[in-house]
Amino acid sequence: MLQIAICDDKPRELEIISAYITEYLAAHTLEAEVKKFSHSDKLLTAIGTESFHLYIMDIVMPMVSGIELGKEIRRLDREAQIIYATAEPQFALQAYAASPVNYLIKPIDKQQLFDTLTFAISKTDLSEEQTVTIKTTDGLRVLRLSDILCCEYRSHAVIFTLTNGEEIISRTIRESFAEYSMPVLKDAHFLQCHTSYLINMRRVERFAKDSFTLCGGKTVPIAAKQYPAVRDAYMNYLMPKEGQR
Repeated sequence: MLQIAICDDKPRELEIISAYITEYLAAHTLEAEVKKFSHSDKLLTAIGTESFHLYIMDIVMPMVSGIELGKEIRRLDREAQIIYATAEPQFALQAYAASPVNYLIKPIDKQQLFDTLTFAISKTDLSEEQTVTIKTTDGLRVLRLSDILCCEYRSHAVIFTLTNGEEIISRTIRESFAEYSMPVLKDAHFLQCHTSYLINMRRVERFAKDSFTLCGGKTVPIAAKQYPAVRDAYMNYLMPKEGQR
């Protein structure tokens, strides 16, 4: 399901954009969850634990500007689609640091917004909505792949660290970690960087020769012998995204 966040500190503007999006979704028979944020700091807090495919934001807002917010979104998620909707045209050049798909000037032209939504959604990869089912000592847990930060094999079990900091521990597994991880690794966002670790490349903050640093500061080692292959795989993942900017 498409996840959309709208952020505008002016209640009337927030409702207008929300109504336009509702009309667009109905006209295109699209299922989506739309969350409205009246303060940029609330959205900033939200993106620490949840992801959205599409963000529609004002630029001039108290506490955290739309430009700062866009940069933080881009730091956490290279693939999210960002649309700016503002009455201030002078920030357009600065806004492109967040690689938005469009910069709309208020009052918003409905057809221009609809055209932008069509383009943004066409670029959205909904494959992360896939899930994986984990057998734990407490029963079964169904996890969205987009919520997985990394996986670690330890003491014949697999630890799934989620973006909200929660850790899910599987029951003892009999197969190898590579075999167990196949359902996750089928998703192009994931990479096995060590015999005992795999990561969600969407959540990488820093790449070094010996490790990945993920969102939240978690460090995952890279096996020395695997470094060339891991480097190439990660660069190949990044390059298409760079080409879209």
